[in-house]
Amino acid sequence: MNLTALLNAMPGAIAQGLIWGIMAIGVYITYKVLDLADLTVDGSMATGGAVCVMLMLNGVNVWVALLCAVIAGMLAGLLTGVFHTAMGIPPILAGILTQLSLYSINLAIMEFKANQGINVTKYALIVSQRNVRTAGFGNPIFTVLLILALLIGVLYWFFGTELGCSLRATGANEAMSRAQGINTNKAKILGLMISNGIVALSSALLSHYQGFVDVNMGRGAIVIGLAAVIISEVVFGKLFRNFALKLTGVAIGAVIYYIVIQVVLWLGLNTNLLKLLSALIVAVFLGIPYWKAHFSVNRAGKGGREHA
Repeated sequence: MNLTALLNAMPGAIAQGLIWGIMAIGVYITYKVLDLADLTVDGSMATGGAVCVMLMLNGVNVWVALLCAVIAGMLAGLLTGVFHTAMGIPPILAGILTQLSLYSINLAIMEFKANQGINVTKYALIVSQRNVRTAGFGNPIFTVLLILALLIGVLYWFFGTELGCSLRATGANEAMSRAQGINTNKAKILGLMISNGIVALSSALLSHYQGFVDVNMGRGAIVIGLAAVIISEVVFGKLFRNFALKLTGVAIGAVIYYIVIQVVLWLGLNTNLLKLLSALIVAVFLGIPYWKAHFSVNRAGKGGREHA
């Protein structure tokens, strides 16, 4: 096995990990802040890219297209929120319904084609895989790091406001939040909108990076997002206590995930088994906190018996 090949692949793995890290931050907001299991992500991860690419192909400015992509993702989150709060559908099922709907919607946005390409030489893309080994501002790693810093800064500010605190309170204790006069239904809808808007932003950047958007590009996205969140908790749980640091840890978790994937591919794994590998990585990292707690209890029990 050629170590040089692995080292050459690392910049691409880091760039992709950072882009998916933005998506993982969106997952963190629903999974950890709101305490909701939202599966809309698998649909909205393609929606943002579809909207952004199609608008750019029709002559719309790149930044306007990016903003529209974020708004489209927020609308997807709004739909899930309405299904859950106004119709009483459990959040998992509400997310599945929206996800299924988005498959057809995404196809319609893409003019009923499974994928649409966008060339970096013809369009002003924000990030591109072609520049992943270049030095300076054109490198997608630098660009996405800047976007991540801005995103984390805005979220840190927002969740410190009264409105942001109401979202956090809703996730921490919904009954108590209602007793304090917080409209928890509105808080859930807003949280889902923010989450899926961030996911759509990641989707648009990923479409720019790889030079195309595919209707299936969001399939399994929730697994990657959860992997990043769980890896962050396991690796940085005791170290990162501040909310901004927790968000940073989630982004780093996505990078770690993609580096692990890259190393396993370098070792010769069949690419058709990537979904299985992703599931196993998530399962292992989900199991680590349980194993640690179980080991601590057993060790404490043995220690107690020895002293007795």
